[in-house]
Amino acid sequence: MNRKTGWVVLLLCSAVLILHLTDINASSGFSGIAAGPSFTDPSQVIDMPKEWEAQPIKYQFSSSDAGLVVALDQHLYPALLPLINKYAKEHSMKIVVHEGTCGIAAGMLSNKTADIGGFCCPPGFTDRLPGLKYHTLGISSLALLVHKGNNIDNVTYKQAQEIFSGDIRDWSELSSAEGMQGENMPVQPIARLHCKLRPGHWRLLLDNQEQFSTRLLEVGAISDMISSVSSDERAIGYEVLWTFTRYKKRGEVKALKINNYSPYSSEALISGHYPLYRTYNLTTWEGDNNSNPRAHELVEYLLNQSEHIGREHYIIPALRLRQAGWQFSGNELVGDPG
Repeated sequence: MNRKTGWVVLLLCSAVLILHLTDINASSGFSGIAAGPSFTDPSQVIDMPKEWEAQPIKYQFSSSDAGLVVALDQHLYPALLPLINKYAKEHSMKIVVHEGTCGIAAGMLSNKTADIGGFCCPPGFTDRLPGLKYHTLGISSLALLVHKGNNIDNVTYKQAQEIFSGDIRDWSELSSAEGMQGENMPVQPIARLHCKLRPGHWRLLLDNQEQFSTRLLEVGAISDMISSVSSDERAIGYEVLWTFTRYKKRGEVKALKINNYSPYSSEALISGHYPLYRTYNLTTWEGDNNSNPRAHELVEYLLNQSEHIGREHYIIPALRLRQAGWQFSGNELVGDPG
């Protein structure tokens, strides 16, 4: 075989391979746009040194006289603090509650300076420390939000993915429920890409930041999300409904329906028809060095009292999810309904 013939054969083989891969991708439903995982496997526990496993919980100096130390993300803190304070008063116990983020809660658990951690996401693989158990408090809709003057009120789930990926670039490509065409102006997607290694939350829309539009405006704080969307008629972002009220001074935004289901409808979320949500989890320790009966009692109390969390938080309790067929492993939510 001469060099010219060899190149021809190589090109033909390459073409056949490309066509073969195209057929595989088409038959498997492969797309450049893909949602990420909803949950991780509870049985997959990260390895830690034996010295770490033998280390007991030790509070920071400022909390040395506490009966319990709790680290909560920035939504669970206002949602649960009234219940925790009530419990502490009834049991004559000092409970120190830290307000932070999922990352701060994870750090305090990893450093073994907290009895209980609270997260707005399902645990990632690196969160599954030896002896740490997760208990799902509930879920809350993650709403797509736009400027109050935007005439679009509903998108399909696929359109939502295409908007944030950049495949839909102009609002005129969409129509309102009444058939009114969207305004002739470019779409400005806005995202807060927190907890990138944890499943669920915004990853139910697109798996990773590489899938987002090159025109994406990334913000670091919830308040910046609200102010950015409320001040830009081209914008679209996402947040849980509670933030609309908490940061209303930052501006007014509007929540879109997805597949004609409203994020305000608990029935739509519980039935699985509304596709985007956050999962709220609390943790307890197991094992001789870490287990604290008072921590287990407090978490059980919060799970049982979840129906009494303020309505403004829009948290649907885990009990209602169980009744609707969502999948649990112990107290941890691990699968969608059906």
